[in-house]
Parts: sequence; structure tokens; C-alpha cells
Amino acid sequence: MGRCYGQLSLDERIEIYRLHEAGISRRRIAEALGRDPSTISRELRRNSKPTKAWPKGGYHAVRAQERAKLRRQRYRRFKLARQPDLRRLVENGLAMGCSPEQIAGRLTLEHGHTMISPESIYRYIYHRSAQKDYWHKRLPRRKARRGHYGRQGGSPAKFIKHRRPITERPAQANHRAQPGHWEVDYMLFAKSGSNVLVLHERHTRFTIVDKPPNRKARLTADRIASRLRPIPQALRKTISFDNGTEFAEHYRLHKRLGVQTFFCDVRSPWQKGGVENTIGRLRRMLPRKTNLDRISHRKLRAYADRLNNTPRKCLGFRTPAEAFYTISTGALQL
Repeated sequence: MGRCYGQLSLDERIEIYRLHEAGISRRRIAEALGRDPSTISRELRRNSKPTKAWPKGGYHAVRAQERAKLRRQRYRRFKLARQPDLRRLVENGLAMGCSPEQIAGRLTLEHGHTMISPESIYRYIYHRSAQKDYWHKRLPRRKARRGHYGRQGGSPAKFIKHRRPITERPAQANHRAQPGHWEVDYMLFAKSGSNVLVLHERHTRFTIVDKPPNRKARLTADRIASRLRPIPQALRKTISFDNGTEFAEHYRLHKRLGVQTFFCDVRSPWQKGGVENTIGRLRRMLPRKTNLDRISHRKLRAYADRLNNTPRKCLGFRTPAEAFYTISTGALQL
């Protein structure tokens, strides 16, 4: 009988248990199953040791099967550690600025089957075996650890006058079905006072950026008004903010732009996920340690143009600029 090199099955483990209990030698058991004697020795040695849940020890087929399944699950978490060629492909993809999801999807497309999942890439990146190589710094957002950070401090929401919760925002804005609904936030940097004002249109994903000298509420309202005023009235219906005090004078935009303003719930920035995602994309070009004093307004607008001229799957692979221009032209003709 030819020898088998696959994983032991439950039926084989039951046979090992039966023959081992009958006093048959490991070599004879191996011959009966068509396995190598070392396979039988390793199987009995691994799965006969006493544990807290199995204090008496000894070999049992079902228990051995469960332990083997658990070991395989743990071992699969480190697929990149076992396959250096695959690890190099993932590493090159990260170096090119791709996310784990993009890398995994591209490998699947090229090979015709799943090579690795995005979750497996993330698990390897954040496991201690990869920490010494700082793989997390190659991620688009370079987060040092996974999950949500702890909440700190209170919220200034109660100090914002005429504040309306985002739950009162029109349903058309919630579903991105109608153009003219904007989200606004600041992109902050390591140097105190360095910030970029980001305006994001929810329907077309069109982005406008500005670099005010500070984040004072009056100046913020003025800059938002100046950036949105040239846009047709039909394309400026609502603006959504978080609860930062820099947006405390939002009510000045009601008469100046004819827009309604809304605020996210406390500690719920995901409710304006469009601008949060846009800031994440800008981080690839403007890391937190960037010295904004060396970035001109012209260069900053070039970064925004790069985003606005990138095809988006959610737009049928049109660019945000194309989608926004089409809608703007139609609004001016009305």
C-alpha cells in the first residue's frame, strides 16, 4: 500500500485509537494505515499529553481531531510567515500604497482563486512577528494598532448654538441620492496650528480643500462660504459637521449660502464618513508630520485635483470631477 501524505482523518484516528488500545506497535499501526511510522508517533505524542481539561491524558480519537483542527486554525493565521513568495507580493503591494483589501483582490484576479484574505494580511501585520519590521507603517493610514481608541474628555456639543442633530438631515442626503449635500472637517497635522479644511460632496465625492491660518469659528465659516459661494444654489443644500468648536458659528452660513447645517452625534464621526474617507486618502499624500508651511495653495489644490480625477467604482468608474461637472452644468441650465 502506498503511503499517504495528507492530514489524518477522523476515521484514521479512530483506527489508531483502536489498535493502540489493543497494544499494537506504532510501526504495525503505520503499516495498517499506509502511513509513515513517524506520523503515528507524532500523532500519539502530540495528542496524549495531559492538560487541565484532560488531566488523565491518553489518546482519544475525537479529542485528537479537535486539537488538530485548532492547531490548523492557529497556524493559518500566519500564512505570510510560511510563504515567503506570497509575503513579498504583499509587501510590494503595501509599498505601492495599496490596502490589504486591494492586494488580496488583485491576487485573486491574477491567479483565479483566493490566495489570501485581507483579514489574514491584517493579522500578520499586527502580530508581534511583524512588529519589529514596522509593517503597520506601510498601511495607508499607518495605525499602530487595530480597533477604536479609548474615549477621552467630554464633548463641546452643548456649547454650539442652533445645533441640529444629523438625524434631522433630509433622507436624500442620507442615501446619497441627491447632489448638494456636503460634509466638512479639518485635517490636522503634528505641528500646532497646521490644518487643512476639507469639503466633500456626498453624491459625486467631489472634494474642495483650503488652508486657513487657524481654526477659529468665524474664519472657518468665512472660508466655507467663500469656497461654496461660486457653486450653483442647487448644489449647496446642507452641510454636516462634527461637534468641534471650530464649527460653532455654522449659523452664519444659513443666510450667506442658503444651506441647512447639521451635526453628528457625540463621538460618532462615522456619520460623516465621506469626508473621513477623503481625509484618509489625502493622508497618503499629506502624512501627519507634513510641514504645511512648505505646501503652497497651488500644490494643495493639485492634491485635491488628483482625488477628483481618480475613477471611483461607486460612480461607475467616472471621476468625481466628471460627475460634479455634469451636475453643475445641468444646474446652471435650469
